[in-house]
Amino acid sequence: MLQRDYILEIIGQFVSGIADAFRRALGGDPAGRAAAEREIGELLDLDPQTALALAPDSLVTMMVLSGMGDSVASYVCYALDRLATLYERDGDEDTAGLRRLQARAVAESFDCDPADVPPELVALDAELFSK
Repeated sequence: MLQRDYILEIIGQFVSGIADAFRRALGGDPAGRAAAEREIGELLDLDPQTALALAPDSLVTMMVLSGMGDSVASYVCYALDRLATLYERDGDEDTAGLRRLQARAVAESFDCDPADVPPELVALDAELFSK
């Protein structure tokens, strides 16, 4: 029960943080993308710069080793996919491509789909990414 409560707590913090980061990024704040990456790293309990520099398969391995990969995979998959969209909008195709490959690797390894929006993020996704 404590582990479930812990996971719900960190997911709640992630949802709040990623919503703020995405809004900032789409509002023109270049620090918004970095904040989104930081949120993903924190959700994975990894240094964000290290985590998001990993090859897609290595990122999945770190998620598996953390023991929380199954619990947070759909959130990581979603966030990486939307982060790729932000990089594409800013013309950074290399980083966008890496984020898409990372999202795809997480999706394949944890049986989730980047197009599936976690319930807590449906309203945010409709507001920011459905245009």
